[in-house]
Amino acid sequence: MKKIFRKFISTLTIVTLLQFSCVTSSHGFTVGEEREMGEQLLYQIRLAFPLLDDPDISQYINILGAEVLEVAGFQYFDYHFNVIESSQFNAFAAPSGLIFFYSGLIEQMHHEDELVSVLAHEIGHVVARHIAKGMDKSMKLSVATSLLALASLALGAGALSQALLTGSLAAGQAANLHFSRQAEEEADLLAYSWMKKMKRHPTGQAAMLSTMRRISRYTMGNNVPQYLLTHPNPAVRLDYVQSMLDYEEEELQNYEKTDDFAFLRMRYRLLSIVKDGKHLRNLLKNNLSDTSHSEAEHIMLQYGLSQLDRMENNFTSSRKLLQEVIAFYPDKSILLVDLGIVEMEDGNKERALGLIQRAYKLNRNDHWATFQLARIWLSLGNLDKAEFYLKEIQAATPGYSKIYFELGQLKSRQGESGDASYYLGKYYLYEGRLFLARQSLLTAEKKSGLHADNKEDINNLLGIIDRLEEKD
Repeated sequence: MKKIFRKFISTLTIVTLLQFSCVTSSHGFTVGEEREMGEQLLYQIRLAFPLLDDPDISQYINILGAEVLEVAGFQYFDYHFNVIESSQFNAFAAPSGLIFFYSGLIEQMHHEDELVSVLAHEIGHVVARHIAKGMDKSMKLSVATSLLALASLALGAGALSQALLTGSLAAGQAANLHFSRQAEEEADLLAYSWMKKMKRHPTGQAAMLSTMRRISRYTMGNNVPQYLLTHPNPAVRLDYVQSMLDYEEEELQNYEKTDDFAFLRMRYRLLSIVKDGKHLRNLLKNNLSDTSHSEAEHIMLQYGLSQLDRMENNFTSSRKLLQEVIAFYPDKSILLVDLGIVEMEDGNKERALGLIQRAYKLNRNDHWATFQLARIWLSLGNLDKAEFYLKEIQAATPGYSKIYFELGQLKSRQGESGDASYYLGKYYLYEGRLFLARQSLLTAEKKSGLHADNKEDINNLLGIIDRLEEKD
């Protein structure tokens, strides 16, 4: 019962914070207050939603975000871009530059420019302070929203639970919390101008709005996706974006077509994780028979099949398909990492090591290669090398929970039980398992030989847990 109540408080906090973000009020939050709220919200979302934060997915979407921010000018916050595992068609910008995409939204996209357009639109809301201007410290939850949040908890943490939770957000936002038409137009115009500065064709924005319009037309009543409730009027928005495209047609003809390799790789990696295998296989094979796709698109459909085969332990087929993709894209070193993972899972550790080392040497900034290199050294028993690469990826992606699990395992094998408990506690915290996080950190605190930096960090982590549980 205590655990259920804690989860309820966590979910309720998210509902409260997200409702704060869109309410019209004369009492706006300061930048400092917004930053503090954003830090708390990121932990709260970890408690309620599964994040797809593997280093390659996280690095890809944050690189895209950085490209937009580079042309957007000075920012008050350090932005963080995250993918939530959910079939819903949704995305949202939260206080202090936290931007979340649902996997269900990415599934509906076909080109990188479509993703960039949504990403830029959400950044536009933050830059224009649409969120901060609407914050009201005294806002209280409605009874209906509270009951919906409670109902989502009573049903557990599955898809229906999350649908009720996001439904409770939309229920309030549909009435008076959605972005105004003026705010939507302002964010659209900012996204359009930034895409031009990036030399990305704004047809990606029109394509995404067209998808939104189609989904809006074929959904009714309570089935309207959350993104269309909080970001209304896709038909109107498409009209004025299309008008700008028509007016600037001659200028835009000189724009080069975007290379969709990185996007399609991320999309199919993501789909192989979240989709039912049989359904995804049928979808990929049907698309392979579609002659309207380019050769590159067909090759990346084979990549999708290779990931699905790997997930189903069909390593021979996965290896063969990946080798065909590598032959088409010989300069994409991240594919060597993917092939190395197939070899590692098939028990060919030395072959896996060679492939992943080669990828790492070709691109030392590849977080996926770094993390997999740490894992293969750990499996081979070279703990010093494994620790070197784990610490490297920890510095690059400190919010990735699996790093701390691997470090905990490594420290346990090194006989450093205090540090092992510390890293395990940090893993549980980032996974949203607060009770286990506290127990592990308190255990670490009592151990001798605990690294000084880790010992100092324990008080900070326990303070975070206290704040997350303060209403329990």
